[in-house]
Amino acid sequence: MSPGSSNLARRRRRLATEIKDLLRELSNELSLLNHQVGAHLELKDVDLDCLELISRYGPMSPSTVARRAGLHPATMTGVLDRLQRGGWITRERDPEATDRRAVTVRALRDRNAEVFHLYSGMNSTMDNVLADYSEGDLELLVDFLQRTTTAGQSATATLAEAEA
Repeated sequence: MSPGSSNLARRRRRLATEIKDLLRELSNELSLLNHQVGAHLELKDVDLDCLELISRYGPMSPSTVARRAGLHPATMTGVLDRLQRGGWITRERDPEATDRRAVTVRALRDRNAEVFHLYSGMNSTMDNVLADYSEGDLELLVDFLQRTTTAGQSATATLAEAEA
């Protein structure tokens, strides 16, 4: 290996390490932001996470929410009870289910403005950050984030399977 290629390999490793470190730092900062949003809304972190899942992916069964959130069904019941008492969700009978007890959980849109308002500072800042990038840069960032998200989902699934 030539000295030039050795330097390139070292620089690439340093950059890869820096990216991983920054992703961990970003994860922590977003967790802190979400915690503050939840505190303002009087929601526990896990409640806010589940509300996000229900809002993002539409109506679903409590067991689907629990599976996506990585929570035990008994824990999910408490989360859904708190969200329903707070006016964030509704539970509705599933008319298409063979089991008459089947329920679908749906987010109530009435309170979305509260959530959007609390994230508006971050959203505005992100708009300013992204304005500095070209369309090609943004496409690269989208690809990176999609692939990173998929890697995270895969790692989570692998750990969940090992636990089961």
